Amino acid sequence: PQQRLILETAWEAMEDAGLVPAHLAGSQTGVFIGIGLNDYGRIQVPDQTLDPSLVNNYDLSGNALCITANRLSYLMDFRGPSMAIDTACSSSLVAVHVACRSLRNGESTLALAGGVNLMLTPHSAIGLTKFLAPDGHCKAFDARADGYARGEGAAIVVLKPLSKALADGDSIYALIRGSAVNQDGFSSGLTVPNGVAQQAMLREALANAGVKPEQISYIEAHGTGTSLGDPIEANALGAVLGAGRPKDKPFTIGSVKTNIGHLEAGAGIAGLIKVALSLKHGQLPPSLHYESPNPNIPFEELNLRVQKTLTPWPDDAGQRIAGVSSFGFGGTNTHIILEEAPASAPLPESATVERPAHILTLSARNEAALKALAARFAAHPLEPLADACYTANVHRSHFAHRLTVVAESASDLREKLAAAARGEQPAGVAVGQVQRSARPKVVFLFTGQGAQYADMGRQLYETQPLFRKTLDECAEILRPYLGQSLISILYPAPGSP
Repeated sequence: PQQRLILETAWEAMEDAGLVPAHLAGSQTGVFIGIGLNDYGRIQVPDQTLDPSLVNNYDLSGNALCITANRLSYLMDFRGPSMAIDTACSSSLVAVHVACRSLRNGESTLALAGGVNLMLTPHSAIGLTKFLAPDGHCKAFDARADGYARGEGAAIVVLKPLSKALADGDSIYALIRGSAVNQDGFSSGLTVPNGVAQQAMLREALANAGVKPEQISYIEAHGTGTSLGDPIEANALGAVLGAGRPKDKPFTIGSVKTNIGHLEAGAGIAGLIKVALSLKHGQLPPSLHYESPNPNIPFEELNLRVQKTLTPWPDDAGQRIAGVSSFGFGGTNTHIILEEAPASAPLPESATVERPAHILTLSARNEAALKALAARFAAHPLEPLADACYTANVHRSHFAHRLTVVAESASDLREKLAAAARGEQPAGVAVGQVQRSARPKVVFLFTGQGAQYADMGRQLYETQPLFRKTLDECAEILRPYLGQSLISILYPAPGSP
């Protein structure tokens, strides 16, 4: 199940990034997945005695943790590094760290990084009983903190070098400025956090990112809500980030574990995504279940506070910059520093004439999935209409079962999609199944038999980028022979003879 969940989540991540998986086949795309527990393997052999009759050809590949990453690379034909990483609770954030190194070293041209955690048997929960909150709530940095709450799920991010993302016109959630990974070493216990090591990790991450401590305005903490771990983490954060900033402007901390529980191997990537979304929207969400400060944490002295309400993210110091921490219970710590995305480049000049109607194309592997997809699209604003149609048409994979909708407005499109999801086929909606594998070519033919007229195909030229580009190329070829532009002949200015 963890392998399947990673496959599904990776596909969604690539779609969100505007990437068509088939176009990445054969590329140096790397896959880095944080994963630890494997309850599914325990289910396969429920008792402690191995019965050979229970073993089949798929047991090894179905349960080996490495295959969680390798299967994704295999199915998508990715040729970059592919690995599963297990550092316990810091696994997925370490995966991001390793992925960034791979991109910087040129091993990968694109990277998928994330983590997964599913709870399928009670065994792990029983073993973790002494760490869990009795009421099932993670109360990070609160006086009532008495343990963490387990969570499950999967998350993946798509990573590219900034220069490449800007050149490709990608939608960027956030920029990773730098990162660091270290180990607690010998401490008072194998699973006991080491504040000195955490401080060293934070300073290394700041140096790697080229960021000063006072530039950090928010920290997505490991924040498990344990009586031992929270004070150690808060004191380490305050020691490194609290000094040197005005007392009336403390940095804030929070933990996504108060929202969705501790995803263990997937915890770090959940925190990173929370911060990336917060940067994109310019808002800081609250850390839940925080009522009164933990008396073992000197908040004022450390110059930090817990984020209690949804507030705008201040940008007093220029760019908004934040950090994300994740600690493994075996002592492997990691910290990643994020910055809000740079301003997007201006969009290419739009067509001089707006199209009277737009076409949206959707596809799926079967009829039921196609209807479900239509319903999903119908629930979104789909504005601007031209952008919504372009993205769906160009940046999604095309399967055999297809739906086409012609619409003049976003509301018109949503109504027709809702009807298609119900199995109806109103005017402007076409449904079909593609049998051929070869892609047909589109040709525009002007006969040259006296049927031409002034402004013939002008709307095509003004609204269809590919047609305009091709006609402009023809005009350049013919310019030496015509003595003037073919465009001015076909589409003369108003009032010209």
